[in-house]
Amino acid sequence: MKLSSRNINNFLFVSASALGLAACASTPVPVEQMAVTKAAVANAQTAGGTQAAPFEMNLATEKLAKANIAIANKQYEIARELALEAQVDARLAQIKSGSAKAQSAAAELEAASRALSEEMNRRLK
Repeated sequence: MKLSSRNINNFLFVSASALGLAACASTPVPVEQMAVTKAAVANAQTAGGTQAAPFEMNLATEKLAKANIAIANKQYEIARELALEAQVDARLAQIKSGSAKAQSAAAELEAASRALSEEMNRRLK
């Protein structure tokens, strides 16, 4: 059987189509990652991340929105990567919020300790 350029083109087209379909089929919709990321963003907001780390929270919500758009466009690998990045940004915001709260609590404790120490010194004199 002699191969014509038409047969070769058809073969190449079918092969490329099969590879394209296989690539799409190999990347599933990142449903679990999206759920984990949504929970991370919600937890960071609840923990005060919006006030303590507005930049990181903004990044997280923007990346989550872009991940949703990527899913709508069937770009599942891009969606998964954006969701992972959003999760990291949200976690950083949550950690910064916790750190700010801990610093505030430490400052209050130090002030209370100082006041108690001053009161004790006054009573001893």
